This record gives sequence, C-alpha cells and structure tokens, in this order.
Amino acid sequence: MASTVFEVDRLTLDYPSAKGPVRAVEDVSFEVAGGERLVLLGPSGCGKSSILKAVAGFLKPASGAIRMHGQPVRGPGPDRIVVFQEFDQLLPWKTVRQNVEFPLRLAGRLSRAEVRERADSALRKVGLARVLDSFPHTLSGGMKQRAAIARALVTDADVLLMDEPFAALDAMTRSQLQRDLLELAEEIGFTLLFVTHSIEEAILIGTRLHLLSPHPGRTITSLSTAEFGYADLGSRRLETLSREVHDILFSRQPAQEEALNG
Repeated sequence: MASTVFEVDRLTLDYPSAKGPVRAVEDVSFEVAGGERLVLLGPSGCGKSSILKAVAGFLKPASGAIRMHGQPVRGPGPDRIVVFQEFDQLLPWKTVRQNVEFPLRLAGRLSRAEVRERADSALRKVGLARVLDSFPHTLSGGMKQRAAIARALVTDADVLLMDEPFAALDAMTRSQLQRDLLELAEEIGFTLLFVTHSIEEAILIGTRLHLLSPHPGRTITSLSTAEFGYADLGSRRLETLSREVHDILFSRQPAQEEALNG
C-alpha cells in the first residue's frame, strides 16, 4: 500500500470577526496516501476551501495539526501547489510558456534548457503546445486553467491542491478538463486534494470522498469512489451513488446530526 503523504489531524479552523472568532471547521481528520485523489464535498459554508487553504499553509489551525510526511505544516511550501478557480492565476506580462517556466526558474535548480524542456512537456500534456508564446489575455477560461494545471504539474510537488478549478467554466469545457485531469492522473499518478460543490464531479475525479456537514464543517463519513471513472458519466450506477451521497449530505435529521457529533 502507498504510504501516507499528508494527514489532517483533528483540525479546527476559526476566522476572526468583529464579535470574535467564527468557527469554520471543527475536529476534521483524514489521511491521504500517495497517488490518492481525495475530494472534499459538502454544502456551501462547510469549510471545504478553508481546509484546502490550511493544507496549503495559508491558514493557521485554531487546534489540531496538518502533517506532510509526518512533519508539521507551518506555512506554504514547494511540496504543495494550488490551482484556484479564478482565471487570473497567470502573470499577464509573461507568455504561457514563461508562466509555466516561472516556478522552475525561481527554484534555480535546473539549467535553462532543462526548464524549457520540462515546461514544454507539461504544456503538451494539457494540450497547449500551439499557444506556448501566447499571452494569458488571448486565452479562453479553459485554456487558462490548463496553463495553471501545467504550471502546477511542472513543479513535481508532492500534492496538487485544486479549489473548484472548473466551477466557472461552461459545461463542455468543464467536462473536457475533467477528462484531461483524469488522464493526467493515470499517466503521472499525482496525489490530489480537490474541492467541489458538484457531487457528480466529486465521484468522477476522486478515488475517495470526504463528506462534511453544514457550517461548521465536521466529518460525516468517507466513501471510496475508486471504481468510478470518466466512462461512468451518465451511467445508472453513478446516478445511484450521486443520489445516495446527496441524501447523506442533505437529508439527515437533527437527531442523526446530534448523534453523529456526540
């Protein structure tokens, strides 16, 4: 079995407000093994994005811990790379190729030729070989997300963190990028933490779902979805599981909620 890459241990997250701390996430725990794709899924306000930002090192826990390879996460690091929903992740004054090369040049560990080779390879994998020398403002939203994914992949980070990366795209582009991401996952075998509001997308992308309750987010349960893939899109069994997940998330009675959370 693959070893654990990172773990979230009884994580609680608070946000400051004029009336004092507001609890976003409470006592959430999970582990992610190498090559696993864990999707955080739950209603709006359950803290999915907050958990991802904490794993990235952008948010400090109120209590609990996050560990990468057993070592505490104390801030952002090159072992974790984030792809957000927004399309303005690319530097507008740099070409697509230069954007993808940027983290490698910043690290300074590779020669100019090696940087170029790695960047071009990543861009070919995401289908952007034709627009290497284009600037971000000339690209569609889907192409910008492909470039952001290429820039993430080129770093060889231990974990790829994706916060609703396809949510703002049209349905056809979103579907194509889901397929592309799964193909890349099969080819490269990266470890992924993925946030989405879409139950169907969660099942297709993830090998495991971690379901969260409404605000503040608490763990409901984890479900394996490793048997599902893009070929299951529109299938009866995917629709059946989608309904089951929906019922778990939204059809629970107050008594069940109280019993679950002790």
